[in-house]
Amino acid sequence: MHTTAPTIDCAAAVGLLSDPVRRWFSSAFPSGPTPAQASAWPRIFEGEHVLLVSPTGTGKTLAGFLAILDRLFRDHATGALKPGLRCVYISPLRSLGYDVERNLAIPLAGLQAAMELAESPVQVGVRTGDTSAYDRRKLRDHPPHILITTPESLALLLSQAAWRDRWRGVEQIIVDEVHALAPTKRGADLAISLERLSDASAGDPQRVGLPATCRPPDPVARFLVGPSRTCRVV
Repeated sequence: MHTTAPTIDCAAAVGLLSDPVRRWFSSAFPSGPTPAQASAWPRIFEGEHVLLVSPTGTGKTLAGFLAILDRLFRDHATGALKPGLRCVYISPLRSLGYDVERNLAIPLAGLQAAMELAESPVQVGVRTGDTSAYDRRKLRDHPPHILITTPESLALLLSQAAWRDRWRGVEQIIVDEVHALAPTKRGADLAISLERLSDASAGDPQRVGLPATCRPPDPVARFLVGPSRTCRVV
């Protein structure tokens, strides 16, 4: 594990964003990024596996998501954005997953308007035990760029042959409230699913963990990335 004390250089952090994403962020958050965001973005943009330890309400979710949104909108601008999964977000609670879906709608709508697009090029979908059979088929046949799910639903999808090729394009895995999962049986099952997902991907997806304050953080970081990867604790 590598531990980095917060480096608060807000201008440099915002400067990492592409022009449309930076304009939206500066308009939506005129006071600038939170310390959590300014500290984590450089590491996330560099592709490191990151455990961002910060209290609730400090912008952790956007810290994790804005880098992948930036990448997707960059691809759209160059015509390189294709259908298919790019990011898997894992929440221990269904309700939290639906909250994240609603929260993601805000930057997506803002970026759509800023870029004068008829619709958002980035698609988001939710797959939980509550998802209807119709929506399950829709997600399977036309996977979104960002899939929001739970540990149990992810394990189920990884076992389905119809999803086998859907994971190849995944570049980022975000695990929210990872500290709550690490010491549990659900966490043990999730650790296996994370490795299965990495194996199914064409590369080794970047892992970003978003725990609330946890001490010590190193065991949670090790849980997030497994024994063979290095994780940056911020």
